[in-house]
Amino acid sequence: MPAAEVDVSPDLVRRLLAAQHPDLAHLPVETMANGWDNVVCRVGDALVARLPRREVAARLLVHEQRWLPVLGPRLPLPVPVPVRIGRPGPGYPWPWSVVPFLPGRVAARTPPADPRDLAADLAGFLGALHTPAAPDAPVNPLRGIPLADRHATVVRNLDVLGHLVDRGAVMRAWETAVAAPVWDGPPSWLHGDLHPANILVHRGRISGVIDFGDITSGDPATDLSVAWMLLPAECHGAFRDAYEAAGGHLPCEHLWTRARGWALALSLAFLAHSADAPLTAETGRRTLEAVLAHSARLPG
Repeated sequence: MPAAEVDVSPDLVRRLLAAQHPDLAHLPVETMANGWDNVVCRVGDALVARLPRREVAARLLVHEQRWLPVLGPRLPLPVPVPVRIGRPGPGYPWPWSVVPFLPGRVAARTPPADPRDLAADLAGFLGALHTPAAPDAPVNPLRGIPLADRHATVVRNLDVLGHLVDRGAVMRAWETAVAAPVWDGPPSWLHGDLHPANILVHRGRISGVIDFGDITSGDPATDLSVAWMLLPAECHGAFRDAYEAAGGHLPCEHLWTRARGWALALSLAFLAHSADAPLTAETGRRTLEAVLAHSARLPG
């Protein structure tokens, strides 16, 4: 996990609230999570402060502030649309946000109770999200791009993992995915980082989708890779059908081949960069196993 460039503490959040949003300053503040890019603090019962811990994350937070108010109202699941915008202040150099508190635990720890409900809920969300993006939508050099542009990273992660993975099986699956035709439709809105730690579950159902810092435009296959991260193989067909019914892109086998390739690439990234993050490592291991099992069932 990258080192923090700024120490974000509850005391710092209290000072920023007092200076910029004094009507919230009386609320108790406590740290909820210290993530890869952001520190998240609970503010009272209904709000959360989200503060970047690295400069690169501050630029991503601005994308959330700009686009979640546009996209959020048309999505069928709650997302953390900012309700207050924070500015740099004494002891803190970047923009920050106050967003609604969304109940639940991350799906990486607490999967939904019924995988069929999960397939329907995820598909409905992505079908609503994956509409043509605005001309000035953010561009992410790592997500939504042709799979071939990820090849060097895939090889580098394989080198890191060494004998821990079956390199031959991985490369066969990867080459099949890269051979699929590239996305030739209009760039779609993408979450960009849709994995089980960014999906909340409450009372057995998905209760929200969080962390839109990588929001971007491009190939929807990037987001559809979540099927291999969360869904059992027997629910993939229902997920595809529900996605298309919810407004997602028309049936196209190449789209799902690329989605499997994205799941493979991301699983390797999770495994290669999770020495201090066991939850990420477990997501990577489970996803890699699902992709290779799927690939083994393919003809030829």
